[in-house]
Amino acid sequence: TGPLPDDLRIHQYLLGYASDLNFLPVALQPHGKGFLEPDMQVATIDHSMWFHRPFDFSEWLLYSVVSTSASGARGFVRGEFYNQKGVLVASTVQEGVMRQRSE
Repeated sequence: TGPLPDDLRIHQYLLGYASDLNFLPVALQPHGKGFLEPDMQVATIDHSMWFHRPFDFSEWLLYSVVSTSASGARGFVRGEFYNQKGVLVASTVQEGVMRQRSE
């Protein structure tokens, strides 16, 4: 694949894309449901991201994700990205609809 350009915007774009992968399904875990189950309907309502410091997307980043609410067919998740030194570089939040389709 090769090295990434030095343009910070490229690294931010990539982190924004990666931040949405498997983000909302964290809110399903306490309910014993999975994102890809055929009877589940999951959709994002909103997704926000804040960049706190410059970072290199090609280096190791820890994505810590927690769901603080999952009820009434809604899920809310928060995430934090840390670099190798443990410094917070970005934060994310997402709310989504999560419901089981009726038969």
